[in-house]
Amino acid sequence: MKETIRGLGVFSGGLDSMLAARVLTEQGVEVELLTFITPFFGAERARKSAAVLGLPLRERDITEKFYPLLFSPRYGFGKGHNPCIDCHILMLREAAAVMHQESFNFLFTGEVLGQRPMSQNRQALELVAKGSGVPDLVLRPLSAKLLPPTLPEREGWVDRERLLDLSGRGRKRQMELAEKFGLRDYPSPAGGCLLTDPGYAARLKELLAHQPQVAREDLELLKWGRHFRLPEGPKAVVGRTRKENEALAALTRPGDLVLKVLGVPGPLVLIPGGGGEEALRQAARLAAAYSDARPGTEVTVQAEGAGPRRLTLLTPEKGEFARWLI
Repeated sequence: MKETIRGLGVFSGGLDSMLAARVLTEQGVEVELLTFITPFFGAERARKSAAVLGLPLRERDITEKFYPLLFSPRYGFGKGHNPCIDCHILMLREAAAVMHQESFNFLFTGEVLGQRPMSQNRQALELVAKGSGVPDLVLRPLSAKLLPPTLPEREGWVDRERLLDLSGRGRKRQMELAEKFGLRDYPSPAGGCLLTDPGYAARLKELLAHQPQVAREDLELLKWGRHFRLPEGPKAVVGRTRKENEALAALTRPGDLVLKVLGVPGPLVLIPGGGGEEALRQAARLAAAYSDARPGTEVTVQAEGAGPRRLTLLTPEKGEFARWLI
C-alpha cells in the first residue's frame, strides 16, 4: 500500500498559494493549510480560499513573536515598514514546528521566483528556507523546476516533472492554471499586508519614533481615521465616517480622552493615553473643525475620559491643522 504523503502549506489565500496547493493535491498529496494572523494581516482571505479549495485550514496568531521585527529585522525593511524576509522566516519556523508535531512530510508555499524583488529573488528564497531550520523540506511548487531539487522531489514524494517553472511578476500563466483547475473564485492581487501600505507604514514609523513600546490596540488604531500629532506631544485620531467613529470608540481604553461636538454631526476624536489641558483644547478645535459646523460658528465640545468636560469655542478652518497631520 502506497504511503500517504502529507504536505503543510503556508497559506495566504492568494491565487499563488491556492495554485500551489492544487498542484500538490493533483499528485495525491494530502494537503493541509496554515495561515498566520497579526494586526497587519488576518485570516479572512485564507478562510475563503481554503473553502473554495475544500481543504482544512489552521490559524495561528504570531503577533507577540512578530513585534521584534517592527524594530530591528535582521534583513531590513521593504519600501514601507515591511520586514518581509524576516516575516517569512518566522512563519516557516512556526510551520516547521507544526510539521514536526503532527508528522507532515514537508512544507510548501505559493512563492514565485522573481515575483517580488525583495522577498522572492533567488537569494531571499534561499535565506528564508535556511532560516526555517528545515531548508530541504521547503517546497515551492510553482517555481520548483527553476530551483534546486528538495528532499520531497529527490525522494519521489512529489513528481518534480509535474511541478512548475513560473517566474517574474506576470499573472497570465497563473490565470491559465486557475482556469485549468476550475478556480474561478479567487482574490485579486491587491491587498495583503498593511505594512506595505505607504499610509499605514508612515503612521507606524511616526508612532514608533514617539512610543517605543506599543500594544496591539495601538497598531489597530493606525487603521482608522486621520492622525494628528499635537504640538503638546499626544496624538489625536479623528474619525472620518460613522464606521470609523464606531471603530475608534471600540478601541478606547481607560485613560484615553474622547471628544465630540454636541448637536452637530461630526467626528469622534480620540487622544490615546489622554493629555494635558492644552492638548484637550487642541483636540476640541480639531473636533469642531472636522464637524459639519461652519467655520466661525460657536459650538460646544463634550470631552470624556478625565471627568466630563464641555468646551465652547468658535469653529476653526481645517487648514489650520495641516502641519499636525501625520
